Formats: sequence, structure tokens, C-alpha cells
Amino acid sequence: MRMKSPFLREVNLKVKPDNLTEFPFSIPSLHEGNLHLDFTAPITFFAGENGSGKSTVMEAIAVGCGFNPSGGSKNNVYDYKPTESSLANQLRLSWNFKMTHGFFLRAESFFNFATHIDDLREGPGGGNAYEPYGGQSLHEKSHGESFMALFENRFKSGIYLLDEPEAALSPKRQLVFLARLHELLKSGESQFIIATHSPILLSYPGAQIYSFNENGVTPIEYKETEHFQVTKDFLNAHEGFYKHLLSTENEIT
Repeated sequence: MRMKSPFLREVNLKVKPDNLTEFPFSIPSLHEGNLHLDFTAPITFFAGENGSGKSTVMEAIAVGCGFNPSGGSKNNVYDYKPTESSLANQLRLSWNFKMTHGFFLRAESFFNFATHIDDLREGPGGGNAYEPYGGQSLHEKSHGESFMALFENRFKSGIYLLDEPEAALSPKRQLVFLARLHELLKSGESQFIIATHSPILLSYPGAQIYSFNENGVTPIEYKETEHFQVTKDFLNAHEGFYKHLLSTENEIT
């Protein structure tokens, strides 16, 4: 009988690094050399400012799962410019049920993945290469359409690591994505770990959220995230924001 998600239970550093001044431990959220993540829900969000370490930790977990660091699954083998840190070698992943099926989405390198699928299509026996993506090259769709084709066709059961999926999605498409996410989570056969800046995605009911900040990586409630608070304050009083941002002393020249 297949176990229900979350499949990945914990992520910990194996040992405390000797040098905390070198990347990735120079990142504020990792500078103490401590990292402990408990996954208690089928969906977990990583929230934090740019450069806070979300993507670095996400990438290291993806490598630990056996996925291509540039994006894809364990079966997507293609050349890429190495970007991964040494963090993956220093992490211990603990599982309730070892899940090898899944996908790592990197918004910044999705073009490379789409090209990889095109190359498979042109290669020997590649006639069905487009089938998991709606039957069409991902390059023949808009950025947002290609993301949705991936979510709607490729994602079924497994562990899915998504690094800023909102990068290509309009607010309306983010809501469509949440609906797709909900359908997958209802089966109990999918686990999602998502790094995001989107207050729309972060709002998913029952999700756990980790904040990456100068104090480390700590649990946080949705309405306590900076993403929610800044967006709420801006929408409620955007005129005041612009009065300050566009004042003479702050004018951009």
C-alpha cells in the first residue's frame, strides 16, 4: 500500500561546517550553520527576500532527491552550466517513504529544460516526447502556457520541488495553478515544496511556511509573512506608497 504524503519527513545538516564564511553559509539564513526542516504537511512554502537562501536550499534538496539541478526529473539527463552549491553533500534527507518520482522546476532555467525536451523529440524513439507536456513543444507556448502545460500534464503523483513558479504566471493563472495543486493534493500521493514570493500562492489553506531570514529558517504564519503584509499595505493605501516613493528626495533620475 502506497504511503500518503508527506514522503520527505526531514532535512538536516549532517555536520556543522568548519567554515561559515564561504558560500552557501555566507547566506544570512544559513550563517549559523544550522538547518532543520520538518515537513508535516503535503505542501510547504519557502518565503523570504531575494538572496535569503530559498533557492539554494531548494536546489540542494532536489539534488538529494536525484533530480537534475537545472530542472527536470531523475530521468532528464542533459548538459547544463553547473550552479549548485556544496550544500547537497552536507544534507541528510529523512523519508517516511522514499519517493523517486517527481520533478524539480527552476523558473530561471526552464528554457534549457524545454530545449532538452525538443532534443529528445528529435532523437531516436522520441516520438512521444511531447506527450507529457500537452503534445506540443514547450517553446511553442508562452512562458506561462508552458508552465501550465507542465503542471496539468506532467504532474501526477510524486514529490515536486518548484522554485518561483509564479515567475511566468499572471495572478489569474496563479489561481488556476492553486486549483490544479489542490486536485493533486487531494489524492494524498503528491508532496510539494515551493519557494515563492507570491502572496497568492502562500495563501493555500493548511500549508506550512518557512521564513528564510537573518535569524535562520523558522516557521511562520501566512499573515505574518512580509509578502502578505507589504502587499496588503500597498493595496490598502497605494497612493501613500507612491507619495513617498516618488517624492523629490526619492525621485529616480
